[in-house]
Amino acid sequence: MKAAERVLERDGLAGLTLRAVAREAGVSHAAPTHHFGDLTGLVSELAAIGFRQFNAAMVAAGASGATAIEKGLARAKAYVTYAQAHPGMYGLMFRTERLDMSRPSLHEAANISFAGLAGSIGESRHEQIQERALSLDQAAAIVRAWSLVHGFTMLLLDGRLTDVLNRMPHGSTLDLLFEAMLKGNTKPC
Repeated sequence: MKAAERVLERDGLAGLTLRAVAREAGVSHAAPTHHFGDLTGLVSELAAIGFRQFNAAMVAAGASGATAIEKGLARAKAYVTYAQAHPGMYGLMFRTERLDMSRPSLHEAANISFAGLAGSIGESRHEQIQERALSLDQAAAIVRAWSLVHGFTMLLLDGRLTDVLNRMPHGSTLDLLFEAMLKGNTKPC
């Protein structure tokens, strides 16, 4: 799996093949097929590892905050930081057409990650959220937060925020922009 992660981060999803992973790991070309069945099996197991790493980063970041708002900001920043540090893995995790979500390890890891998001939103709303039975308002709050952070992250990874930063006052940083978005600290036009 470490070889697969190296290939993914170095060569991207397009370069992640069973042969490339076998070559990187120094094993026979048949070894990955024996362990994972096919490329979908391999990338699904790799995505499960990514979701576990991703969730651990957000849990650790959230533990550093004293208030619900500080914890939420820390988790959101950890989301972006993980994606910047592991762009290949992050991209794979959200490319569901390449994944088999019925694989137990991936299904469990993705559900734990979602539960962390739901719990964070619940904490900020001062309510318990049961992620298997969401009200419309709870679902909207979760999707709103996720869309904001995921959208920002994708724009960042795609290099689409440079122009916006160049138009901002001198000394403005990506971190300041992100925090202002999350807090809603913007002045009317």
